[in-house]
Amino acid sequence: MRFDVFTLLPETLNPYLSASILEKASARGLIEVHLHNIRDYTHDRHHTTDDTPYGGGGGMVMKPEPVFEAVETVLGSPPVCPVILLTPQGRLFDQKIAIELASHPQIALISGRYEGFDERIRQNLVTDEISIGDYVLTGGELPALILIDAVSRLLPGVLGDPTGAVDDSHGLGLLEYPHYTRPTEFRGQRVPEVLLSGDHAKIEAWRREQSLRRTLAKRPDMLEKAELTAADKKILQKIRQEER
Repeated sequence: MRFDVFTLLPETLNPYLSASILEKASARGLIEVHLHNIRDYTHDRHHTTDDTPYGGGGGMVMKPEPVFEAVETVLGSPPVCPVILLTPQGRLFDQKIAIELASHPQIALISGRYEGFDERIRQNLVTDEISIGDYVLTGGELPALILIDAVSRLLPGVLGDPTGAVDDSHGLGLLEYPHYTRPTEFRGQRVPEVLLSGDHAKIEAWRREQSLRRTLAKRPDMLEKAELTAADKKILQKIRQEER
């Protein structure tokens, strides 16, 4: 899968992209991340990418010309793939959207700076707008890395464990079950006996119940959207009765 990131600060993304899972995925040809400096598509001596807003007000606004030229030079006109504006005004990013984006062979991400974008970028260039949360950052570089990371781990072969992305919290609509490793006992606390039993059916049942318990306790809102079996609903009923 190919990611094209349009940014004023490509150097801020490189360290994260050059480490761990994303580095290995890139080396194996599973992902390609191309960073494009929007300043390279300006034509004045100062490489100006922002200007004061019409109508007054604080802050500066990203100019449309270099953004349009950057995207259309790299991706064509119209662009050959989804073009996503990273903005607090976008739809809130979650695992469902990550799965949706992972179905594309290529996506483009526009990372802004300053007060915001000229509205014509939003109206005539992008195909989607995504926010990573209800707060404001100084730029779109961190959101771009979050999208690349979340989407990449869903691609076949990126994770060492092929079921890893499915088992993660939010992967199946629930929070993930507790994990344990050696030693068997630490500061008076033992690993649950079921995990030492070698009985895989019992282990799976325990993990499912723990996921349901944890989701009910920490994120009960997720249960409204989760795909629950009749057995799941029975477990939740039992948990609620225990809490009364």
